[in-house]
Amino acid sequence: MVTGRSLGRQFRWLWTAYTVSTFGTWLGFGAFPLIAILVLRASPIEVSLLSAAGLAVGAAVAVPLGPWVEFRRKRPVMVATDLIRFAALMSVPAAFALGWLTFTQLVVVSTVTAAADITFTAASGAYLKTLVPRADLLVANGRFEATTWTATVVGPPLGNAAIGLFGPVATVAADAISYLLSALGIRAIGGTEPRPDRTGGPRLRAGDLLDGWRCILTHPALRPLFCNTVLVNGLIMATSPLLAVLMLDRLAFAPWQYGLAFGAPCIGGLIGARLAQPLVTRFGQHKVLLTAGALRACWPLGLTFVGPGTGGLVLVIAVQFGLVACMGVFNPVFATYRLDQTPADRVARTLSAWSVTSNATIAGLTALWGLLATVTSPRTAIAIAGLLILATPLLLPRRDRATQHEHEHEPVSSRT
Repeated sequence: MVTGRSLGRQFRWLWTAYTVSTFGTWLGFGAFPLIAILVLRASPIEVSLLSAAGLAVGAAVAVPLGPWVEFRRKRPVMVATDLIRFAALMSVPAAFALGWLTFTQLVVVSTVTAAADITFTAASGAYLKTLVPRADLLVANGRFEATTWTATVVGPPLGNAAIGLFGPVATVAADAISYLLSALGIRAIGGTEPRPDRTGGPRLRAGDLLDGWRCILTHPALRPLFCNTVLVNGLIMATSPLLAVLMLDRLAFAPWQYGLAFGAPCIGGLIGARLAQPLVTRFGQHKVLLTAGALRACWPLGLTFVGPGTGGLVLVIAVQFGLVACMGVFNPVFATYRLDQTPADRVARTLSAWSVTSNATIAGLTALWGLLATVTSPRTAIAIAGLLILATPLLLPRRDRATQHEHEHEPVSSRT
């Protein structure tokens, strides 16, 4: 990948804002489950419900926001959602300092930030498609992906060290400040952004709420990828709080070890992100999507066998390294493919529908897996999720249906 290619000053500011907020997010990786476990003494089912409730309600709130964002200038929406996340997250250290922090507040903050996350993702995806030429989308998404994995390498270990030094809510404050800095970076992009044209009347119609899902489910290539990614992400995230309980409570790992177990392997994600463009150039977009998408399903089952001590820590690091390396290749190629295949006037709605479904699925599966872990054990629930993930490659498209779909809709004269 040509990492030195310039995509312009405006993209650099967007990338800077993304970098700051991403580092803040990963500095606070797992902060809410840690606070629930270590400060509020929450049970496994409560830890799972904390993640599930915030995602579910946040997704429901975000449903009408996708169509609303479609017909608004994207940068003001991005700035507003950054400021909302800043205010919501800062309420946690403030309440903790005053002795008022409760489990209910964590759920409310999770809900607000989840809705803001979905809205920001929809706006930023639509804005990126207008900011960067089509030929450079993979380069741009590759840089975002590399930034994510770089932040993931250093964020959790530093975050958990900060928790040990400054208390359990220190990284939440740092995450909040990162959103404030991100808002300033987006404001610095400058330039003029035309207001999108509104067709069919000035008001939001009921049908607009379904346009994103309609675009996904009627597209021959987006539909199977939608089902695959939603299910894979849902099953992986459903086991995340259970793995926290298993490692921090049952196996007595220290918080810094837990952070290291998920930070160090992300070097693999950085490597994968750097390889994405060369692999697409050599093998083609569809083959890379299919191969990387299948390989990423092979790893999560290994987390079933984690044990105490150094051996268990090494096992988690090895499994996570393999998983995130495959994801590092898959994610930027997938993100580019999704933007490329989505009509320009449907991007915000489509990305919002995708995120809403993904978050709702994660919420439902997280709650279900919390109940499953209560009935059986965290280890058993993790094993069942790993077995189900092994079947998800069957949902990947076996043929490059998008290319076929494009040819089917070309004028006859263009194919002769």
